[in-house]
Amino acid sequence: MVAMELHGTMKRLIRILLPAFVLLLAGTAHASMLSKLDGTPASISGYAGKGQWLVVMIWGAHCTVCNAEVEKYVDFYHAHKDKDATVLGISMDGKQRLGEAKKFVSRHHVDFPNLIGEPEAVTQMFTNLTGATWVGTPSFMIYDPKGKLVVQQVGAPPVELIESFIKRNS
Repeated sequence: MVAMELHGTMKRLIRILLPAFVLLLAGTAHASMLSKLDGTPASISGYAGKGQWLVVMIWGAHCTVCNAEVEKYVDFYHAHKDKDATVLGISMDGKQRLGEAKKFVSRHHVDFPNLIGEPEAVTQMFTNLTGATWVGTPSFMIYDPKGKLVVQQVGAPPVELIESFIKRNS
């Protein structure tokens, strides 16, 4: 009888703890799938929740819109980095196209931090974090100063729209 009660208690515990464990593993997977361009492991959580808004731009080196728009986000970064917001880039070029990602950063004088991940992993991360279907690059996510994801956007939003959103929600 005691053994059956213990068995039932264990089953209930597993049902309660398993989802939390799966979420913990998913968070760890997100953390380990990205790295800085020098190969050092990194994650969005290393940049979010630092008391500033975080604008995350997911880009690809050969994305026409990314190439046309990234310098606006570099300007945004310089205008806000010491105040209320910062920018984090995430290249989805993967290890095989790391050289292309580095050329993109150099060509556009991108001096905000950039991470890189494999295309499939970055799209899955975006979907898991936002609940939205991946459409393509560029895609944006905005985290509030406490580190909560508050906006996701496919396409390049005008910098003025981001500034207005931050002002309204600060």
